[in-house]
Amino acid sequence: MSEIPDGISPDARETWPHPELIQSWLGDADVDFELRPGEEVAVHDDPEAQAAARRFRDVLGCFASGIAVITTMSGDEPVGMTCQSFSSVSLDPALITFIPARSSRAWPLIQRAGRFCVNILAADQEHVSGQMATKGIDKFAGIGWQPAKVTGSPVIDGTLAHLDCTIHAVYEGGDHFIVVGKVEHLEAAAAGDSAGEPLLYFQGRYRTTDSSAT
Repeated sequence: MSEIPDGISPDARETWPHPELIQSWLGDADVDFELRPGEEVAVHDDPEAQAAARRFRDVLGCFASGIAVITTMSGDEPVGMTCQSFSSVSLDPALITFIPARSSRAWPLIQRAGRFCVNILAADQEHVSGQMATKGIDKFAGIGWQPAKVTGSPVIDGTLAHLDCTIHAVYEGGDHFIVVGKVEHLEAAAAGDSAGEPLLYFQGRYRTTDSSAT
């Protein structure tokens, strides 16, 4: 990668994975490796390690999270991935983070684009979460979207809010990458534009704020 896309921190490239490693992830374009919320990630065959990983997941499952879809454009094609691990980082400058798995098919495309949009899903968008986490399909089939004002990344119709971002830095984090994004523009849905309630994930199931599982 010889150039940094417009709007990205000048030193961001120093934290990015090497292009050859990125290409090795891409592999066959017909294969996908996105994970649904709560889906197992293989560790290795050691029973003790598997048990420890299961306990780690069960304990962290006690922390309820929202669901977001991270999107970008790869050429003329929209790209999306479902994400639980989204959080704010800094107010000044405005920074956020999401944490894609190393096995993610979408992340290398997002990294190469240098820009992305965080779409915060509403309670009635479980189908969007599931579709964006399913491999081997057209993830945007039947899903309306508009280009974000700054980066052109897809803003999915009906979401509670979106944050239009450029990549600020990327760090290795075990079997994931920690991506820090600089917020270039953000909007919450106008009153009446969405259900107004978030899609949540808790103890292995989708939830809503009325505490009922979907």
